[in-house]
Amino acid sequence: MSNITIATHNGSFHADDVFAVATVLLVYPGATIIRTRDEEKIREATIAVDVGTEYDPSRCRFDHHQIGGAGLRANTIPYASFGLVWKEFGEKLAGNREVAQIIDQKLVMPIDALDNVVAVSNPIFEGVRTYSVSDFFYSFIEEPISDDSYLFAIFMRAVDLAQSLLLREIKRAQHEINDANELRKILEMSSDRRLIVLDREMSWHRVLIPVPEALYVVYPRYGDRWGIEAVRRHFNGFELKKPLPETWAGKENQDLSSLTGVEDALFCHNKRFLAVAQTREGALRLAEIALSA
Repeated sequence: MSNITIATHNGSFHADDVFAVATVLLVYPGATIIRTRDEEKIREATIAVDVGTEYDPSRCRFDHHQIGGAGLRANTIPYASFGLVWKEFGEKLAGNREVAQIIDQKLVMPIDALDNVVAVSNPIFEGVRTYSVSDFFYSFIEEPISDDSYLFAIFMRAVDLAQSLLLREIKRAQHEINDANELRKILEMSSDRRLIVLDREMSWHRVLIPVPEALYVVYPRYGDRWGIEAVRRHFNGFELKKPLPETWAGKENQDLSSLTGVEDALFCHNKRFLAVAQTREGALRLAEIALSA
């Protein structure tokens, strides 16, 4: 659809406008991008993103800089342009509402929050902050900003990367939902929810973290090995419901085998969230010992 034009602001760019344009381009792949602050050109554009001081999805206007902004989510994170565009087109791109919601929570909300100067995490170490997607995009500006043509080329490079990332995250979210449905069936059939045994590596955190009884997961790992992993208490954080035994921390091979009596035990992470054995039987035996510890 080469007759469609997408207007966004020129000059410096952020993850918000990059991902907003990337999303619209996935819906209208032949559209022309115009980076401008000329009000007449913005009015003439088919779609305006992060510019124009107007939010009206019926007219494809997706800005959030107007007085009062463009609304809040139920969790109070305000919408930025990426969120407004995703609200309009996300379900169509993702294939269903559940996938779109996962993308909104995982990718869109953090970018919207940052663009609206809203913190989603508390800093712990002075002078250290999370490296953001915007930081990644800024790294492509390798020379002093000289003109719009240079910034346009960098912006479009960032948009291409954002499109690729969005498509990958959509596929990951689709797999996550399929895994979640399978995991719920496994939970229903499990006689002991403290230990969940999987026949393949799956995305299990979203399902098992909220289950109070779920302590460990045994699953096949790359390289014909088997792992036992401790389940965290919360999505945000690393506290474990039941860490692996303290005496296992950092032990490998013969040291771990001698300590546990499991001949094919290979490794236990020093943070006690993961242990690995050569066989399924070995991993199950480690799990039984950990449960009894």
